[in-house]
Amino acid sequence: MIYLDHAATTPVDKEVYNAMKPYFTEKYGNPSSIYTLGQEAKTALEESRWEISNILGAKPEEIIFTSGATESNNLAIKGATLCHGLTQIQKELRIDTDFRPHIITSAIEHHSVLDAVKYLEKYFDFEVTYLPVDKEGVVDIGELEKSIKNNTVLVSIMHANNEVGTIEPIEKIGSLIKNEKLKRKNEGNDLPIVFHTDAVQSFQYLDTNVDKLGVDMLSLTGHKFYGPKGVGILYVRKGTKFLPQQQGGAQERKRRAGTENVPYIVGMAKAMKVSRGQMSDVGIRTKKLRDKLIKGVLEKIPNAILAGHPTKRLPHNAAFCFKKIEGESILINLDFEGIAASSGSACTSGSLEPSHVLLAMGYDHETAHGSIRFTFGKENTEADVDYVLEKLPPIIEKLRNMSPLK
Repeated sequence: MIYLDHAATTPVDKEVYNAMKPYFTEKYGNPSSIYTLGQEAKTALEESRWEISNILGAKPEEIIFTSGATESNNLAIKGATLCHGLTQIQKELRIDTDFRPHIITSAIEHHSVLDAVKYLEKYFDFEVTYLPVDKEGVVDIGELEKSIKNNTVLVSIMHANNEVGTIEPIEKIGSLIKNEKLKRKNEGNDLPIVFHTDAVQSFQYLDTNVDKLGVDMLSLTGHKFYGPKGVGILYVRKGTKFLPQQQGGAQERKRRAGTENVPYIVGMAKAMKVSRGQMSDVGIRTKKLRDKLIKGVLEKIPNAILAGHPTKRLPHNAAFCFKKIEGESILINLDFEGIAASSGSACTSGSLEPSHVLLAMGYDHETAHGSIRFTFGKENTEADVDYVLEKLPPIIEKLRNMSPLK
């Protein structure tokens, strides 16, 4: 099997696996327990928190451990906005207010962001602006600036898109939000505005220093950079107004109740350390493979379209649209040849709907249905690219000959 779906998940690195093992069977204590076995787990937990905070340029107390990116994104969006709703005291006193918290996000976010925002819009009557993107998937900062209102409490824009690999101008957005905060302060408006980014796809390849990016909250998950599934991070800048969403314990400084998953947290911290040490080399290697695949596909296959920004894209991502055919059919035929890729986002691969990302970028439904994403990892080789370029063109030709869409 030639695995080219590293944006969906990655195998656990052997160093990571070895670091995790003692905390399953030897140092298995509950980190909230005061006896030695529990304190061994507590030490590992806090050492991991320190390691992760150091990598992100954050403080240890600003790191919240979660079950993964979906929880991190939900916790960020709901935690930073629901704290601005009517308090119970206001309701009891029947204080009338027409204040509606306003959220700004982009039309191409992962569903764990979009669905959380739509939930607040539907059930809490929040005001939401869904920013459009250009044909390459880039958010217009001018449109973002015009969308900010006096009641805007959250801006959530992903660092890099999971489907097409386009990198968003997060540092520029961070500067814009910083200026808005200063403006509000000067005007006597004490309503905070929080900037969140979903950095799930970008961590392995881009600088995610929270101060450099200018973010107040940042989401990560371990399994995108050779760590375990089922564990993630939410960074919350100190001083950010935040309402916990899960009650039942004092863990994570009362911001996320539940016994911490110590072996997985240890594994994620190790994976982050290993990934940072390999970032430059892996980025160079995957970019070379990506560029070779893009060049070969565009040369060998008529009517093939490169989706996403041609240069401002993650180094491992090559996303295409093939007209007149279905992406699912391409995936099945690739699988027969021992090649694993994906059609759009892995989280929606069971859906027959075309990618919301491609539709937002201006592709028609027919073209968006023919999307395929190849994402490289550190174990891939040029021979893998050669094999794809050997097998993919005849698959596309065969399917087009069978297609009723002429």
